Amino acid sequence: MNREFVEYLSARQNETLAVATILFTRGSTPRKAGTSMVVFPDGSIFGTIGGGRAENEIRLSAVDSLKKKETHRRIEVRLDDDAAVKEGMVCGGEMDVWIETQNI
Repeated sequence: MNREFVEYLSARQNETLAVATILFTRGSTPRKAGTSMVVFPDGSIFGTIGGGRAENEIRLSAVDSLKKKETHRRIEVRLDDDAAVKEGMVCGGEMDVWIETQNI
């Protein structure tokens, strides 16, 4: 985790949030393993995990995980499916993402 990320979280108190972290990638992806972003219950984020449809899919999954009060969730995001092709996405890889909810 980078220093800015840790400082940002340290400044927030008594909040529930989700941290989405890329576990590993296959093929071409906008970000690589270890990249994280924070997702709040209202859907706002701190940081980026790649942008576009992939980031939105991860953000929505994190919000759903928070609503369901899950402690964690693992998802696979494919950037080579029909929807990605129709949207003109050029990466074409896959990302496995770990979403963990936190009370800080």
